[in-house]
Amino acid sequence: MLKKTLLTLSFFSLLTVLVSFTFEKRQKAIRTIIIDAGHGGNDVGARGAYSNEKDICLAVESKLAELIRKEYPEIKLIRTRPTDDYVQLHTRADIANKNHGDLFISIHVNSAPAVQHKEFIGNKTVVTYVGKGKKKKKVTKQVPQYRYYTTPNPAKGTETYIWGAHKNEDKEVAMKENAPMLTEDNYKQNYGDIDPNSPEFVALSLLKTKQFFKRSATLAGMVEEQFTLAGRTSRGQKQRQVGIWVLQATAMPSILVETGYISDRTEEQYLNSQEGQDEIARCVTNALKSYITWLEKQQVSSDGQTQAPAVSSKETYSFLKAVEQEEQKRKALAK
Repeated sequence: MLKKTLLTLSFFSLLTVLVSFTFEKRQKAIRTIIIDAGHGGNDVGARGAYSNEKDICLAVESKLAELIRKEYPEIKLIRTRPTDDYVQLHTRADIANKNHGDLFISIHVNSAPAVQHKEFIGNKTVVTYVGKGKKKKKVTKQVPQYRYYTTPNPAKGTETYIWGAHKNEDKEVAMKENAPMLTEDNYKQNYGDIDPNSPEFVALSLLKTKQFFKRSATLAGMVEEQFTLAGRTSRGQKQRQVGIWVLQATAMPSILVETGYISDRTEEQYLNSQEGQDEIARCVTNALKSYITWLEKQQVSSDGQTQAPAVSSKETYSFLKAVEQEEQKRKALAK
């Protein structure tokens, strides 16, 4: 009887150890998260009618940090810009890499230029003279007149970007985001002779980040799904082609969340409101929950490395499939 009792106790002790070990291992799917508030200090980012991008980014990032700490106290959380200071772009990437981040989330605000309009308002009679001397003649002609004006851009909604080196359009967007890096006093010391928008740098960065592409795309899709559930206009997950430094240089799954358009008056009010900022932070946190659950469901190989996980939604699958097909076309044309 004693022997049987001891065997039973041993079995339950072993079971407890195994359960504890499994739980601990699952928690290690994400151990460190880096969150980044875009811009800062003299770099105000996009400007709205009455507010600046840098302030909205910091407010949302602060709320996001608070929610993540509440939901996941066991996760190490690193903030690259907890105050209104400009943190150099290479420093943000260094912070993420040196702390061995498992995830990098950058918060930004979008903007769209005013729409240019040209309206015909009538003709103007213009008198000119041709010829010389006695042959000089008076000529009149009707010249169309136009009124030029602008109206606010109707663009609104959220976008979540991952870095996609093999896309080429919209280079201006990437160059605008990388511009502060090029003006830093010690640019050469920190970055060397690289051009972050050059094809060579893009190619090298692709090799470094390709292994994180699927996870980054999946998290981006989850963030946009949460925005949709909250009633926001989602413009979807996208690639930021020639690159954003913080996405290029971080050796981990990385996303950049464009939380709304400051150029739209309604969205600017939303982005500056407590309710709006709380909702944005909650959506990103809910997406993080889904992402961690998704990771923890994946099989773990014998050497302790997580195998490449399957995608989590039809939208993300379609996105990755389109990217794959585009890459195949690009390679075929290059041959």
